[in-house]
Amino acid sequence: MTTMAEHAEELIRSRRAVRSFQPDAVPDETLRAIFSLAGAAPSNSNTQPWNVEVLSGAARDRLSEALLAAHAEQRLSVDFPYREELYSEVHRARRAAFGATMYGALGIGRADHEARDAFQAESLRFYGAPHVALLLAPSNADERMAADIGIYGQTLMLAMTAYGVASCPQGMLGFYGDVVRDCLGISEGKVLFGISFGYARDSAAVNHIETGRAALGETTRFHT
Repeated sequence: MTTMAEHAEELIRSRRAVRSFQPDAVPDETLRAIFSLAGAAPSNSNTQPWNVEVLSGAARDRLSEALLAAHAEQRLSVDFPYREELYSEVHRARRAAFGATMYGALGIGRADHEARDAFQAESLRFYGAPHVALLLAPSNADERMAADIGIYGQTLMLAMTAYGVASCPQGMLGFYGDVVRDCLGISEGKVLFGISFGYARDSAAVNHIETGRAALGETTRFHT
């Protein structure tokens, strides 16, 4: 008999970021079941500060076109500050190792900046995913509230995995807050990140890369 721990082990370890999707849409009934389940995520004092905008079809296409135009014009509007010095040397090393693995699977060399830029632009097409969810915080939110939304995002991706739906969290979508708000017809809310999702294209090599994880002792200490 499979235990709850075994189910959890399979669910958590089978979730991975997918960067090539089939065009097939996720059925509406499945979409609603996934997002309903994700709503069980914990938050500070049960505030549930997330606002989630799910785009499909023509709405998804309009956002992609607007993002690509903003990217080409270098029109950034970052709601939550980002700077390279946030990352320590060990974090930069992990990021470099991941980049080498991903671009290697894509057959893109380190010096091929044109191909790398093209693949980065592909992220604004949501890697071909038929759906994208934008996770927004209230307009007065800071990093403390962003933590709750991060917890929700992981819960959402695990719910997707449980329903056989692939996903890719995309911090880059948070670099275009004004574009997102304009496309959604809203003036409030800070864009933290987005999640592209749908059904994985199994033939894509980039969907089968193995990413390392730090050893337990590198990140976790047990105090008694």
